[in-house]
Amino acid sequence: MKELSATKNIDVRFSEVDSMNIVWHGSYMLYFEDAREEFGRKFGLDYLTIYHNGYYAPLVDISFKYKRPIIYGMKPSITIHYRPTDAAKIVFDYEINNPEDGSLLATGRSVQVFMDLQYNLVLLNPEFYEEWKKKWL
Repeated sequence: MKELSATKNIDVRFSEVDSMNIVWHGSYMLYFEDAREEFGRKFGLDYLTIYHNGYYAPLVDISFKYKRPIIYGMKPSITIHYRPTDAAKIVFDYEINNPEDGSLLATGRSVQVFMDLQYNLVLLNPEFYEEWKKKWL
């Protein structure tokens, strides 16, 4: 099975760091969101595509693990990896790396489910998502 991934460079902004000059933990979620948007652009699984097919894809689980600090002035990259599943959900793994030395700075995972436009949980993969998986996987 083909692995789908996308990489985005991050410019750490002053507003994203705490008083120790280290990226504040809440900023990691924004970096993950940026990676999901990059993946969506690259592979046609962006939020508007999901919405225009009659669904929402809310996050139901997200986690990350610090490995090394990300500090103001760094220019790390985040790579998002799609993890196939038969369930009606979208699962991504993340890696944030320092391109200067290749060191791993953080990892993470997110899970999104499908809801129809009336906010009902969808238990089977939507048809458009099955077609997307056939195209890319």
